[in-house]
Amino acid sequence: MDKSLGAIITKAIKKEEEAYEFYMDLYNLVEDKTAKDTLKFVAQEEKKHKEFLVKYREGGLVGSVSKVTETQNYKIAEHMDKPDIKKDMKTQDVYLVAAARELNAHNYYKSLADIHPAGEAKDLLTKMANEEMKHKEKMEYLYTNTAFPQTAGG
Repeated sequence: MDKSLGAIITKAIKKEEEAYEFYMDLYNLVEDKTAKDTLKFVAQEEKKHKEFLVKYREGGLVGSVSKVTETQNYKIAEHMDKPDIKKDMKTQDVYLVAAARELNAHNYYKSLADIHPAGEAKDLLTKMANEEMKHKEKMEYLYTNTAFPQTAGG
């Protein structure tokens, strides 16, 4: 693995550690059980990203980054004001904060991928950007279903 890819992976691992800590801090702050369960799930996803990156750096996942699945970007986080983080946050606001965090992570990886030529580094960064977009999609789905619940009238 070349040095520049190694440096990118090391920085990405740090970003995933920070994301895990962010979600666990938020988990410890909020009181809503549903939001707590979701935050713990997303934190574990960030932990899996870190584990993937560590294995990749160690050469255990050669050739495993090319598969990228499509995601849907509803652009909710882009058009809503991010709520303040506080203990008594509404569940929907927790999801909006998480969606904004995932958008930032996606943009980080995508901007790095965009400046790399085709190859291993670009593939890895594109995969990570896609993973973060999947999380954003989940958080926006949860946000809309919490903020605008289905009623008996349709």
